[in-house]
Amino acid sequence: MRSSLAQCLSRVMCLLTVTTISVSLSSHMWEEEGVVYGRIGDAVTLRCSSDARSEFEWRFNGSSNVTWGSVTKLGDLDLPHLEASMMGNYSCHSRSGELLHSVLLRAGYPPGIPSVTCRAADYHNFSCYWNSSVETLLPTRYITSYRVDRSSPEMCVQDARRPNMCSVQSSKLWAAYQMNITEENPLGSRFRILDFNVHSIVKPDPPEILLAEPVPHAPRRLRVTWAYPSTWPQEPHFQLKFRLQYRPVLHMLWSMVETANLTDIITDAFMGMEHIVQVSARDFLDAGNWSEWSVEARATPWTSTEIPEVSNGTTTEEPEHQIQNPMDPVERVAIITSLGIFAFIVLVIFLAIGALIWVRVGRTVKDGGIKANFLTAIHLKTLPKNQIL
Repeated sequence: MRSSLAQCLSRVMCLLTVTTISVSLSSHMWEEEGVVYGRIGDAVTLRCSSDARSEFEWRFNGSSNVTWGSVTKLGDLDLPHLEASMMGNYSCHSRSGELLHSVLLRAGYPPGIPSVTCRAADYHNFSCYWNSSVETLLPTRYITSYRVDRSSPEMCVQDARRPNMCSVQSSKLWAAYQMNITEENPLGSRFRILDFNVHSIVKPDPPEILLAEPVPHAPRRLRVTWAYPSTWPQEPHFQLKFRLQYRPVLHMLWSMVETANLTDIITDAFMGMEHIVQVSARDFLDAGNWSEWSVEARATPWTSTEIPEVSNGTTTEEPEHQIQNPMDPVERVAIITSLGIFAFIVLVIFLAIGALIWVRVGRTVKDGGIKANFLTAIHLKTLPKNQIL
């Protein structure tokens, strides 16, 4: 309860501070001589002059045909329902053609709440990006500020070369940040507040220098290598892990593996088919988010015809009966393992049959059956033939 109340008060203080700054700046920002701003759909009154006259004429972009408004007794022009097509230069004249007053009318909408995202490409700096949620048709500017652990607000530095972005340098990894992006134009202002820790918005840039190449004499393998993004700090306690996705060019489904290394061997590539490979990165301890996928690399696994013999400066191919297609080591291990398992099963079956026969013979001997018959046969064999009969 206390934490939520403190957070609410913090948001209010931040809003009041930014509002004060915004009002002090905007009081001069939008005060342009001879310019009037109006909201589309609302009523707008254009003043003619402080002197009362009996007859007036309003012109729009030099034309006297202004049919969408009415002139008051004081010479003002009332526009009851402003539309975008009514934007332009208005001038008030006397019947004699004397120019009494001119004004530029600009029509649009107040700003909406901006859409804001913040991202840290490393653990030392972060940037926030925003987009307007409403097409206002009016000049717009942004006030960007932040607070660290309820400290006084500071301005988030904007770069004129990169609109809709501001950056915070030398950020604190575990500190609580509160970012305020306020959008304003002559008709009003709206703001967005974000609360976050830097480690929760970490999103590295994609890995670089991605290379895929065939493995000699391995028709189902590809070797893939890459490098850390250049924006990531090369420090031992800030490590990245990677995920590798790949597929044949003609297929739509991706296969994916994860690794902490800067190289990996694809062992289930399709023989003779070109493959697409991409890599993305993330903090090793799963902080933040995965990076965007790197630019793709392409490669085709090794085939037996890739390395023909070269003799006396000429290339000759081996006869068909001499061409060998070495078996993939993984397939060789799988076959040997399968044969071993099969031999083991056969041995167990023979042992089981022998054990069964042994048990049956033992039971018969125990009952005296084999022994009695055996002795009787011997006794009969030793008696004279006349006694047997």
